[in-house]
Amino acid sequence: MGRMYLMFRGVLALLLSSLALPVMAAVFVASIDQSKWDLEASKFNCRLSQQIPMFGEGVFNHEAGEMLNFTLRPLQGHGLQGKAQLLVQASPWQPGIPVRSLGVVKFATNGEIPVDQKYARQMLAGLYQGMMPTFLARNWSGTTESVRIGLSAANFPPAYEAYSQCVSNLLPVNYRQIARTAVLFPSAQWQLSDSTKARLDLIAIYVTNDDSVNSVYVDGHSDAQGRRLANRDLSKKRAEAVTAYLEKQGVNPEMIVTRYHGERYPVAQKNNRATRERSRRVTIRLDRD
Repeated sequence: MGRMYLMFRGVLALLLSSLALPVMAAVFVASIDQSKWDLEASKFNCRLSQQIPMFGEGVFNHEAGEMLNFTLRPLQGHGLQGKAQLLVQASPWQPGIPVRSLGVVKFATNGEIPVDQKYARQMLAGLYQGMMPTFLARNWSGTTESVRIGLSAANFPPAYEAYSQCVSNLLPVNYRQIARTAVLFPSAQWQLSDSTKARLDLIAIYVTNDDSVNSVYVDGHSDAQGRRLANRDLSKKRAEAVTAYLEKQGVNPEMIVTRYHGERYPVAQKNNRATRERSRRVTIRLDRD
């Protein structure tokens, strides 16, 4: 009985030691006095960051039309690679609160750790609760030594309030998502469908908010069915319908260049059903400074 009890204690101690944070780990985290959250806010992007003394920075980034993400960016020379455990642990003023493990993340080849929306949101929630999102790795500076990199929750609530306001004011799309757009039409039709109008609404919202957009190119096309002159006229009506709608939604007419090409530029050389459906289109392309 005594031997079994000693064995049980040994196994339990081993399990507990594997879950505990390393006592001798190198620690990088801002003190209360150093803890500062910086917000860069616009209609296009919300960037909330904290400098981590002697290590680098942690950045929450929420771009218009995209999901929240987080990136841990070390300075050069830390030699971090492989995997790290992502934890949420109590701040020094929160004794008795247990460590919570979120999961395992990986270092990129440049030494950064990209964190997707799922974990990034949990990190924000932890900070709002006064806790410290922490990365635990075991390969600091090319050695086998452990390293712990944390985000300080000190002074976080005011920054989070401003960040939340920024997110609520983000545009619904970003430039990459609408810089090249194609809307499709049924055979012999040029009227705009509800889905086409919804897409054009997003383009108009972006263009009227981004002063760097200087031109909007609207190009009408048709498939190769029917007479060439009739197809050219059909592509003209499609392009003009799109242009008229964009102008109605507030896009400056002087920015719009409207062109029509008939059947000259099919999306593929095969004259099959799929090609014809995709060729009955108007493309909208944005240019900016």
